Amino acid sequence: MKPAPELPEVNLSEYDGVRYLHLGSQWVQGAMRIAAPFDLELEYVQRMMAWLLFMTPESVPGRHAMQLGLGAGAITRFCYKKLSMTCTAVELNPRVADVCRAWFKLPAEGPQLRVLIADAGREIQQAEWLGTVDALAVDLYDSDAAAPVIGSAAFYADCQRILASDGVMTVNLFGRAENFERSLAHICAAFGARAVWRFKPTREDNTVVLAQRTAQRPARDVLQARAEAIEARWGLPASKWLRVLRPVEKI
Repeated sequence: MKPAPELPEVNLSEYDGVRYLHLGSQWVQGAMRIAAPFDLELEYVQRMMAWLLFMTPESVPGRHAMQLGLGAGAITRFCYKKLSMTCTAVELNPRVADVCRAWFKLPAEGPQLRVLIADAGREIQQAEWLGTVDALAVDLYDSDAAAPVIGSAAFYADCQRILASDGVMTVNLFGRAENFERSLAHICAAFGARAVWRFKPTREDNTVVLAQRTAQRPARDVLQARAEAIEARWGLPASKWLRVLRPVEKI
């Protein structure tokens, strides 16, 4: 049996009213504005919520959101507090979960919120998750933040299997171009290229990719109406998303 990998230390920093999470390096692994802990501070994390464009706003409360890689817990906090969703977070490092509870306002666990200390790739192979997840957020990086620590075609096939019929996965991809292209190819292999959308990179070079269990191509006016509803209900810059989000496969 291989020895368990050594987990990085967890560090904090603060600047201009924002608290940041680090894993033993200068790379930011998550952030929270101290005065508004349940808002989404980072642009790429806001884009991880673009699955909202493909669901009616009225259907969101009560759905199931799963986050792979807890980071600073921003997505789980937002989905639980702002969207009234049932939430499951999977995190390998128990110290990250402890720090999120102590310093990043992660709500207490209960019937609507679970934090599992587990290997994400193995956890999503469990039968209990098949077809149960409406919004899957994948953000799996180590302290170097060079490439996803899990990103094989088999992993993304497992992600596809746990989604509900209208479920959507969003993935944060960051790093060298060859890593991005390889990850995108694996996502397309698992979901089908027609079901995959990609954002333009942020200034920090985070590129969010979105993949649907069932491919949808809503009309532009439908997407614009959804974007306006998202902005009005939850304060996310969804109209801006439409300018930088494109399907991978053209019609």
